Amino acid sequence: MTALIPRRVRSLASLAEALLTPHGMDRYLELVDPMLVRREIRGLVTAVRKQTPGTVTLTVRPSRAWPGFTAGQYVRLQVEIDGVRRTRCYSPCGSQYDGELEFTVKEQGLVSGHLNRALGAGSVVGLSIPDGTFTLPATRPDRVLLVSGGSGVTPVLAMARTLVDEGHTGEIVFLHYSNGPADALYRTELAELAARHPGLRVVHAYTHTGGGDLRGFFSPEHLERVAPWYRDAEAFVCGPKPLMDAVREQLGERVHTEEFTPPALTFDTANAEGQVRFKRSGRECANSGKPLLEQAEEAGLSPEHGCRMGICFSCTQLKTAGRVRNAKTGEISGEEDEEIQLCISVPVGDVEIDA
Repeated sequence: MTALIPRRVRSLASLAEALLTPHGMDRYLELVDPMLVRREIRGLVTAVRKQTPGTVTLTVRPSRAWPGFTAGQYVRLQVEIDGVRRTRCYSPCGSQYDGELEFTVKEQGLVSGHLNRALGAGSVVGLSIPDGTFTLPATRPDRVLLVSGGSGVTPVLAMARTLVDEGHTGEIVFLHYSNGPADALYRTELAELAARHPGLRVVHAYTHTGGGDLRGFFSPEHLERVAPWYRDAEAFVCGPKPLMDAVREQLGERVHTEEFTPPALTFDTANAEGQVRFKRSGRECANSGKPLLEQAEEAGLSPEHGCRMGICFSCTQLKTAGRVRNAKTGEISGEEDEEIQLCISVPVGDVEIDA
């Protein structure tokens, strides 16, 4: 009899879902407590703190639907700004074994600015299933070199915290670049992490001032000083592109970076039809058949954007009318008041964007 209870509970939940159609149970659960929804992942902000000027660190307790993540992956975090849901990608920076998530966000752009200025303890955010292949191999390397710059510290810090939690027996060097001590994220936490684990060495390099373990931008000399065994190490790097390029030049194929390869996309510019209207700016142009991000830029606008390949969600805008084709999947969508990614959305006929 006891074994039948879970099945009955599931049946009752399915029956309730059917009776509550068209909205579904989650719509009503959300009115009671957003963290109770079953089909979406939510996160409750439990703490907010400022580490450095222009950044915010959020501690988030995920709902039961959260599947866990692997250190180095990213999550699409969703918030509502002026009645519109906005999405951006951020990497959790805690250990993959932690029950809560931690995000450190640099203030740049609409969503990051909102997270820095408007979010407080008790706020609820949307979370996606984690994604990304910038992760440690299942068989941990004996020698690990972690290199980060600025806010690129987050996925690399998750790796360091995970390795320490696992009691990694090999050597780990964490080399972090920042402008100076006032901009050095997680300085105290990294010192405490190194104190917990004798195999971890933390090195701070300041690019614009003295007072750090190293001074200046990345160089082969830096590697020789902090990790003379680097030629035998696996390196994991996240930060500004010049930093990642410089490390890759030294280590070649042994470097793993949080970079993405643009998909091969084709656009039918010869048969494009319709007009594209950018509502708020009043700009309008003939549809060229290119992605809306390119058409907006050609019309003299400067929409927020990042990867330009449909991954980071930085270019998300509201489509108020018309149909668009997703250049990656080929799917055509004609819903009104729909969030779309400008970099991979191509107009199909007349389109209006709230930009």
